[in-house]
Parts: sequence; C-alpha cells; structure tokens
Amino acid sequence: MTLPFPIEETIAAIATAIAAGQGGIAVVRISGPKALTVCESIVSVPGEKLWTSHKVFYGHVMNAEKNEHIDEVLILIMRGPRSFTGEDVVEIHCHGGLIAVQRVLERVLTHPEVRRALPGEFSQRAVLNGRLDLTQAEAISELIGARSRRAAQLAMAGIDGGIQRRITALREALLDQLSELEARVDFEDELPPLDGDEVLKEILKVQSKLYELLDDATRGALVRQGLRVAIIGCPNVGKSSLLNRLSRRERAIVSNIPGTTRDLLESEVLFEGVPITLLDTAGMRPTEDAVEQLGIAKSQEALLTADIVVLLFDLSQGWTEEDAALLAKVPNEIPRLVVGNKADIKSKLTITQQAKKIAAIKPDLIFSALTGEGEEPFIQSLLHICGANETQGLQIALNERQKDLAASAAAALKRTEEVANQQLPWDFWTIDLREAIHSLGEITGIEVTEALLDRIFSRFCIGK
Repeated sequence: MTLPFPIEETIAAIATAIAAGQGGIAVVRISGPKALTVCESIVSVPGEKLWTSHKVFYGHVMNAEKNEHIDEVLILIMRGPRSFTGEDVVEIHCHGGLIAVQRVLERVLTHPEVRRALPGEFSQRAVLNGRLDLTQAEAISELIGARSRRAAQLAMAGIDGGIQRRITALREALLDQLSELEARVDFEDELPPLDGDEVLKEILKVQSKLYELLDDATRGALVRQGLRVAIIGCPNVGKSSLLNRLSRRERAIVSNIPGTTRDLLESEVLFEGVPITLLDTAGMRPTEDAVEQLGIAKSQEALLTADIVVLLFDLSQGWTEEDAALLAKVPNEIPRLVVGNKADIKSKLTITQQAKKIAAIKPDLIFSALTGEGEEPFIQSLLHICGANETQGLQIALNERQKDLAASAAAALKRTEEVANQQLPWDFWTIDLREAIHSLGEITGIEVTEALLDRIFSRFCIGK
C-alpha cells in the first residue's frame, strides 16, 4: 500500500480546539522519528535534559535567534510504541487562545525535518502502527463530535473496542466455516463428509447478529446525528412561541402581527439524550413582501429536508382551508404531527362551529405554547415517531460506513443461503462467504486499502 506521505516523516499540528479568549491551555503535537530532535531545537529547559519517556518538563519555546521567549510551556515526552500514534510523540502544552499556540506551531514548522499534519493523520498513523483498529479511530472522532452524553457513551464503547470485538468474532465464525468448505473443495476424498445443514446454521447465526447490529445502527444514528424537526403553519399560529417554549429561551421574536418570522430560525434541544434541531419557519401565505417571500422559500426547503414535520394550527380558530392546503404540501414519506396550539385561549366560535371545524381533522396533540400544556406528550410523540425513545438499551452502534459494510456482509450471506438451498457444490458457497468476510474486515481495517484510509481520515479534523 502506497500512502500519500511516508509514515517515516515527522508531523506536527495543534491538537486542541482554539478560539480567541477561550481555553487556558492548548497542545501542539509532534509525532515521528524526529519528534524529540525538533523539540530540542526550539525549547529551552533549565537543568539537566534527560528527556526520559512519560515525563513532563518545564521550559520555554524560543525564537530562531534564541533571544526571545515565544511562550512558557510544559513538554510531555512519549516514546514509541507507548504513545497515541505508536511513534515518538512530543506534546507541547502552551497557553490557549489564538496567538500563542499558533506562534508555537509556526516555530515547530520552521524545522526542516517536520511538516504540518494532514487531517486525521495522527489517528491514521495509530491505525497503521497497530495502536488502534479502524473502529477505535473512528470512535475517537465521534467522541470529539458528540452532541449528547448518550452519543459520548456510544463513542467510548467504540474506543474501548466494543465494535471491534463484535465484528472480529463474527468474521472469525465465518472464517471457520470457509476453511471447512475450502478443505472439502480441495481434499473432499480425504476428509469426513461435511454437514451442509450445520454449516448453513452457523452462517445464519452470523447473519442474524448482523441484522441486530444494523437495527442498533439505525437507532444509534438518531443519538449521534439527532433529528431535524420543521415547525410549519399559517402565520400567527404560535410557531415561534412553540420554539421558545421547547428551547427554554426567547430564541424567536413573538408578535401578534402575522409574518413576523421572515427567516428560518434553528434551535437545538436535547430530549432524552437525542439532539433535536427545531426549525421555526416563516408562516406560509401569499404575500407581496420580497423579504417574506424569501423566508417562505426557505420554509418550503426545510419542509423537504426535515426528519419530522410539525404542522401547527390555531385551535381557537379551528381547522381551516389554509391549514389543509399546507398539510397537503408535506411529502407522504416524511412523518408528521398535526398539533392544535393555543389550547389556553377560549374559542370565539360557537360550540357547533368549533366542533364542525375541528372535526375536519383530528389533531394528534393539543398544546399550549403559553402554558406548556401538552409539552411532555409532544416530546414523547416526536421521539416515538422515529424510534428515538428506543435507544436506551444500546451498547454499541455502527456508524454509516460500518453500517454499509455490515449490510453488504449480510446481503452476501443471504446469497450464500440461496446457494445452500439450491444444494450447489461447496465451491459455490465460498464465493459470497469470502465477500462477507472481506466486508467485515473492512469495518475493522484488516482489509485496508489506501483509498479507504484516505476517505475515512480526510473527514477528521487536523490534530486528531
């Protein structure tokens, strides 16, 4: 395998988040055979420099002329293979913010034997050097990007090797059956007869466990990625009030004047460990106002990209033709909730009129954005529609790449089952069985290619 850069090179990057005025400490990571040489050339450390592994040293990063302190630092030495990448690693812990850490990195990069790390290159080296398997490296990225405690727990399960152990066990079970089949292909006359029913039974056990992993991956995606919920409705039905109620803050301007919301507002909330992005859309109505028209266009776009659509109507006014027309715009494949808002307002309609208008559609929920009446049933309904309230028992969850490969393996085993049912010779069984084994090997990185590594780690941030 030919990598874009040889791993014998020494690389460096900022390994922590940086922002002006934020964070007391930042870390510049150097990894590779010249990591210590690079560090020694730019720092001044008082006393005897023993540079022993897994020790912390105090000193200063100096400018090129060695007559100015760039920053006061702590230096952590980790000699390979006892480091994150499996190589010699030096971490320079300097002051946070923007300027100090950038100056330290610039000073490191002036050394001719070091270059700036590519996105994800530290993690990539950890995989290539056997410190991590591919699922663990991906889990590190997921932990850093976790949007909830539950997502962080799933990421930690991956870092601890939960996915790797499950996939490896399934792959080894298939390898056992493949070895039996291939032995019969080559030496059938010299070996006892093979019970095809028993082989198929073992293959179907793996297939069943793969289906379980695929179901868990679908639920895990909700924990990691969350849901996009578009709140739509005619002007002045209380969409912004609902957003503010669920967000626990005045995220949107609330007014009795129709058309107040002219842009798409987003607010992220957390319901039972599931991140929910609420989209407050502009009230959809005919208008000559150019700005409002732009807001309505964004609302229509949000309608098509949402995971769930909440159609809000004014319960005190009853169901109207405008509400019905808006509901008709919701694509059939997108789950929706029809919610009657303003349950706290006494209807101006007579009892007969009210019954007749509301009977035009039975709302899924009754809500009051003002008092909070119906809030808990509303939250539970959102979670229930997409199965997000069934995530509590998850122990591990495959990401999208891993899920696709697991699905490919399951499909290959399904084809093996069809071959078995047709009672074809053993060598026909092995074709799709090998494909399933290869797909599972790609999940953990056993079957690794340059293109696969580049695609995965290019999505990582620099410094990981």
